Parts: sequence; structure tokens; C-alpha cells
Amino acid sequence: MTAAELASFSLVATYSAMAVYTIAFVAYALDLAKRSGDAQLRATADERAAAAASAGSATAVAGSSAGASGGSGSSGSGSTIVLERRAPAGQPSSSGRPSAFQRVGTAMVVLGLAVHLAAVVTRGVAAERVPWANMFEFALTGTAIIVGVYLVVRLFVYLGYLGAYVTGLTLILLGVATVHYYVDVVPLPPALQSAWLVIHVLVAILATAFFALAAGLSALQLVQAKREQAQLTGLRFMSTLPGAARLEDLAYRVALVGFVLWTFTLAAGAVWAERAWGRYWGWDTKEVWTFIIWVLYAGYIHARATRGWRGSRSSWLSIVGFAAVLFNFGVVNVFFKGLHAYSGL
Repeated sequence: MTAAELASFSLVATYSAMAVYTIAFVAYALDLAKRSGDAQLRATADERAAAAASAGSATAVAGSSAGASGGSGSSGSGSTIVLERRAPAGQPSSSGRPSAFQRVGTAMVVLGLAVHLAAVVTRGVAAERVPWANMFEFALTGTAIIVGVYLVVRLFVYLGYLGAYVTGLTLILLGVATVHYYVDVVPLPPALQSAWLVIHVLVAILATAFFALAAGLSALQLVQAKREQAQLTGLRFMSTLPGAARLEDLAYRVALVGFVLWTFTLAAGAVWAERAWGRYWGWDTKEVWTFIIWVLYAGYIHARATRGWRGSRSSWLSIVGFAAVLFNFGVVNVFFKGLHAYSGL
């Protein structure tokens, strides 16, 4: 196949992956709706159990009073309370298994990622280089890695409730990339013809994936904290998710991995800049924003670890940090001029 045919196949595979991700998003959304319904049923059952327990206590008190005054040795009928065994908050279900909707969503995510990777690989083969040299290719590869990191992290920590967020974010980023950032395969500019393109940009993509997961967990933490403080009603599915403290802890751990990777990205970029332009730092717009993102996450980690910034304040820092990552990609690359103007547009 020619390079043009491979690039065309890559684009078709991208649209196909988006279609599969859409099915996964719907399945995950239905899972959240089912969680909401289950939470409502449990709340109703709890109210009935509480009413029955209250009535049973009143009957027992009346019976003991009657026995004390009547003096007859009648045998009282005791009331038995049956407690339902439930999974801890945030687990798939009381049986320890995800719902059918969630299993379908996960299966579709795995299938979508396979098609997505086919799009990434064919784009790279068509270009005869790594497929992340312009904004379209960065978005194509970056979203695949976001999905891949989500699936890998799920092997260690249950994150099924983030499925709708991950697939929704992936669809938005892929949609914007294919509509506004798509470019044909072109040769690399001289400055990008370096092994640092493989190392520097790939690590930046990995860091972005971890920051994306941390932002999703932080957003959920903000909502969960409002619910726990009785400042927010509705959203019953949130009662099936981990508590605010657990969500905050998960976001911190995930963001910490991303911060380590971003630190390497910043250092590797300086080394590459010295090789390409003869200086480690030149206050180029892209360099400045990369450093701003590093400062935001460094402040988030430092404030939480040493200053006791917990709860909403730390979550907002995590979200602002990821917003800066998106701004760096979608705005700085397009509207700011500099040595890093490799959007391809």
C-alpha cells in the first residue's frame, strides 16, 4: 500500500474507533443510571428496615413491660433482623462483579483501543516515523494512551466509574483533532529529526494521560464532598462510588506519576533544545507553558503533602493543572508563534 492509502486507512480506523467508543460511552452512561436506580432501591429498603426495626423495638418494650406486670411465663417471640451484605462503596456490586452495562462498556473500550492502535500504527507506517509529530498525530496517539492507561490502572484499582469520563473525553479530543487539526503526512522539519522526538514527546503523552485520569477523579471528589456535606442532592449514583477522601487520595497518587513523567519531559526538552538550537532555555512560549504546568502540579503535590491542603482545594489545583495541559495543546500550539510551532496547520 502507498503512503496515501495507509494514511486514508488510518483515518477510517480513527472514525471506526470513535464509533466503538460511542457505544462504550452509552454503555457506561447506562451503568451510571443503573447505579442511581440501585441506590434508590437500597435507600427505600433501608427506610423500610429502619421502620421495621423501630416497630420491633417498640413491640419488645411493650412485651417486656407486660411480662413484668403479668407474671405469667409466656414465651415472647423475638424479632430477627436480616442484614444485607453489601460491597464497600465504589465496588462494582454486592456480588463483586460489574454490571452488564459496565462489562459491555469495557469490552467496547478494549475493541475500540485495538482499532485505535491500528489507526496509530498505520499513520506511523505511512509517515515512516513515530506518529506524533503534529497536533493531529499527537491527539491520535495521546487519546490511545489515555485509554490504555485507564485500562492498565483498572487492573490495580477499580475505576469502572470513570469509564464514561474517559470515553467521553477521548471522543471529544478525537473529534476536534479530526475536524480541525487533520493534516496529510509530510516530512519532518529538521529540528524534529532526532531521537528525542521519540523520548520527549512520548513521555509527555504518558504524563498527559495520568493527568487526565487525575482530573476526572478530582472532579468526582468535588461532587462527592458536596454530597457528604449535604450541600448537594440528587446524583444518587455517587453513593455507589468511593468517598471523597478515597477519590482525593487516588487523584493524588495518579497525578504524582504524571508529575514525575512531566518533570522528565521538561528536562528532556531542555536537552533537546540545546541539541537543536544551541541553548537549553530560551523563554519560548511552549517552553514557558510547559514550565507553568510543572509549577502547577508541583504546587499541588507540595501543598497537599506539606501544607495539609486536602479536600476541595487540592482537587481544584489538579483540575486547573489539566486545564493548563489542554490550553497548552489546543491554544498555545495554534495561536502562539515560536520555535515549537509544529502544529502542521
